Amino acid sequence: MLFRDRNDAGRQLAEALVKYKNRHPVVLALPRGGVPVAAEVAERLEAPLDLVLVRKIGAPMQPELAMGAVVDGEEPVIVRNQDIVDLTGVSEETFDAICKEELVEIDRRRERYLGNRARSDDVKGQVAIIVDDGIATGATTLAAIRALRNRGPKELILAVPVAPLETLQRLHGEVDAIVCLDTPRDFGAIGYYYRDFSQVSDDEVVAILKRFPAKKTTAPTS
Repeated sequence: MLFRDRNDAGRQLAEALVKYKNRHPVVLALPRGGVPVAAEVAERLEAPLDLVLVRKIGAPMQPELAMGAVVDGEEPVIVRNQDIVDLTGVSEETFDAICKEELVEIDRRRERYLGNRARSDDVKGQVAIIVDDGIATGATTLAAIRALRNRGPKELILAVPVAPLETLQRLHGEVDAIVCLDTPRDFGAIGYYYRDFSQVSDDEVVAILKRFPAKKTTAPTS
């Protein structure tokens, strides 16, 4: 399956998630690429939109190779991809140093994207839908899932346009349901499945978030 761009992927994904609309879900995007996708889902489901601030811990010589991932929070959640750590021979000191660098970037993004914006602190007891533009190794996704699981949602859904089947199988036990539109056998990279996979800018993320509240406002009762 080939998507025109992230908005197109988001609209198609939203249709696959429409059964959750009446359950009043909270949509949580992984920035930056997941935000345009999640915006389409939030609009279709009439749901609040928030972010999960997660960063890949990349190998020193191959930053795209995920040794693990770290998620923002009072106690940051760190997920290690031990096979990659062993393969690259990275020391504990190096892993920790890169992790700290990514936490600094998370701080920057929190300030840039969210500022004084209200957060979806009502995930507890709610249906939470995690959205990204695709999954490759699953390290960042797993970190996001575990961080959100700690917040006590009633149900945790992972929704992506495309991902390798073997990665989804590894993540299956971590969530209550997975919605994925395409699971190609020879995966390659997420960008192969988009005609337009240009980088999403900080400004685009901020502009999208301005269109969607992090919390649903309730009408006053008379």
